[in-house]
Amino acid sequence: MRALQLQEWKSDPVMVDVPEPDPRPGQVVIRVGGAGACHSDLHLMHDFEGGLLPWGPPFTLGHENAGWVHALGDGVTGLEVGQPVAVYGPWGCGTCARCRLGAENYCENPAEAPVPSGGGGLGLDGGMAEYMLIPDARFLVPLPEGLDPVLAAPLTDAGLTPYHAVRRSWSKLPPGATAVVIGTGGLGHLAVQILKATTAATVIAVDTRTEALDHALRNGADHAVTSDDGAAASIRDITGGRGADVILDFVGVDATLAMAAAAARTVGDVTIVGIGGGTLPLSFFSVPYEVSLQTTYWGTRPELIEVLNLAARGLLRPDTVQFPLDQATDAYHQMENGQLTGRAVVVP
Repeated sequence: MRALQLQEWKSDPVMVDVPEPDPRPGQVVIRVGGAGACHSDLHLMHDFEGGLLPWGPPFTLGHENAGWVHALGDGVTGLEVGQPVAVYGPWGCGTCARCRLGAENYCENPAEAPVPSGGGGLGLDGGMAEYMLIPDARFLVPLPEGLDPVLAAPLTDAGLTPYHAVRRSWSKLPPGATAVVIGTGGLGHLAVQILKATTAATVIAVDTRTEALDHALRNGADHAVTSDDGAAASIRDITGGRGADVILDFVGVDATLAMAAAAARTVGDVTIVGIGGGTLPLSFFSVPYEVSLQTTYWGTRPELIEVLNLAARGLLRPDTVQFPLDQATDAYHQMENGQLTGRAVVVP
C-alpha cells in the first residue's frame, strides 16, 4: 500500500510502498477514512533533530485519524469489521495511574508505551496511508451515529487539544467572564466553537489575518482584535479594563505570550497551546496577581468521546479542505505558506 513517510529529520516526506499491516492479538487494523495534516508535523519535518525526542523516523505521518475497522486481532472484543471509529492519538503504557484514567497524553511510564511519548504518526506509523495498525483496541473510540470519519479525523487533535484546554478552565468561565483565543486557525477556530458551545463567556478572537478574524466571527466569536502592539489594550477596553479571565494562546511566540500576560485578569488563566518556541519571564510582578500559567498537551480519551458527541450534535464542526493521498505534500506546503483556512484532511 502507499504511505506518506518522514524518513529522516529535517526533510520533506515521501510517498513509499509499504506492506499492508496485519493485526496481532489485541491489535486492530483500520481502513483510513481521513488523516488530518497538523502544523506540528512541520516541526517534525523542519525543526527537530536526532536525540531531541525518544523516537524518530522513519514512520508514516498522520496523528489525527479516523476510519473503519478493517481487521481484528485475536482477543479483540467490542468492535466489528466495518464499524466507524476515531483513533485516540496519545499512546501510553495503559497501566500507570494517568493511563488508567484515560489520560494517556500524560503517561507516567512512557518506556512501556508502544513508542516512548509518541503514537501513530509520532514515531509509529500513522494514518497517511490506506490502512493503519492500532497496537491496542483501547485506542479506538466508536463514532457517534451520523459522524463521518473525514469530519471526525481532525477532531482527534485539532478538536481534542483546545477542548482539553478550555475544559480545565470551565470554573473561570461563568456568565460575565471573557475568554480570548489567540490564533484562530486550525485549532483556534475550533476553540472558538468549543467556548461558545460549553460556556457562557464572551469570546474575543485575536489574529494577524483579517480573513481568520472574519472566520472566527462566523464561528461565534463576539469580538475580533488584530494581533499587534495594541491588542492587549483593545482586550482591556472590551472588558472594561479588567482583562480576560482565560486566555488561550495557540501561537506561543514571544509576542503573543507577552500580549496574554498584559491582557490577563487577576486570578485568570493563561494557557499556552501553540509550540511557537516563545518564552515568558515569570516573577512576582510580571503578571497580574494569581494568574496561572500552564501548558497543555492533547487531551484524554473520555474528553475525545465528549468532543465527538459535540460534533455529532452539530455544535462543533471543523472547516476542512480535503486532499487525496497523492497530494498530501501539497497540504503541508499550503499550510506552511499560510494558504489554508481551517484544517487539511488527507483522504486515502
